[in-house]
Amino acid sequence: MSATFERAGAGNTAAALQIAVDEAARRGLRLVVASTRGPTGLAALELSRQRGVELIVVTHNTGFGEPGEQEFAPDARERLEQAGARVVTATLPLRSLGTSLRKANGGSEQEIVNAALRIFGQGAKVCVEMAAMVADAGLVQNGDDIVAVAGTVSGADTACVVRPMPSNRLFEIRVRQFLCKPGNW
Repeated sequence: MSATFERAGAGNTAAALQIAVDEAARRGLRLVVASTRGPTGLAALELSRQRGVELIVVTHNTGFGEPGEQEFAPDARERLEQAGARVVTATLPLRSLGTSLRKANGGSEQEIVNAALRIFGQGAKVCVEMAAMVADAGLVQNGDDIVAVAGTVSGADTACVVRPMPSNRLFEIRVRQFLCKPGNW
């Protein structure tokens, strides 16, 4: 691991993105960044363009917070896509049916997997989910590593090298190396 941040949170975004972009450029890997509303994706865009790194930004699905609502800013999506970045809006593999079951009667296997992944941090859990999402979307080939970046609540504080697999092969995803993460998680 290149860095351990004292605390989780958005205050680590610039450093986490720089570490991730540097590693992606060094290894010739795609950069996959979680961005709920757009600012983290746009920050990644500037850094990835400077280093010639292919960028994929992953957003929440429409209706994640409220039915019919898309949290990702349309102008951010347009700017990213015009610059050549891909934007993936898809259902989180570890959210849908199990979340409904949990709300209805208190638990699901999905919640157990979520809790197990959170042992490594909220950002690490999201990095694994994004690895499945970009594979499901056909943006990465099975066996191609990516550098995934996510955070705790907002911004970015976790980056890792991940071997993606489609969501139906979730347990074949491999977190190969943590580049940075919060130490207080």
